[in-house]
Amino acid sequence: MPDFNPLKRKSMRGWLFLFLAIVLEVCGTTSLKLSHGLTRWVFVLATVIFYVSSFTALGLTLKRLDVSVAYAVWAGLGTALIAVIGFIYFREPVSALKATSILLIIAGVVGLKMSS
Repeated sequence: MPDFNPLKRKSMRGWLFLFLAIVLEVCGTTSLKLSHGLTRWVFVLATVIFYVSSFTALGLTLKRLDVSVAYAVWAGLGTALIAVIGFIYFREPVSALKATSILLIIAGVVGLKMSS
């Protein structure tokens, strides 16, 4: 039997908006790197569009989820994803300390989610 609990749907929408905000923020940060110090205008424009879209999605998220959890997940997972993109796509050096630090960020985000 389907669950028609409106509070659960509201929360699920919040998580979907949060996921979208994270993806858009990661795209914005990647575009910022590809702009080569704001000299490639296509990537500068993409950066602005992605960041404005990300903050819009984050704003919609905050109507549905607690700010403490939403912002921590947005910042933490965005940071972790950007680090992974840096390692893989931009061939940035990776060390055991960097990898451990990323895992600690993810563990902190999971801990915040579990506490709410």
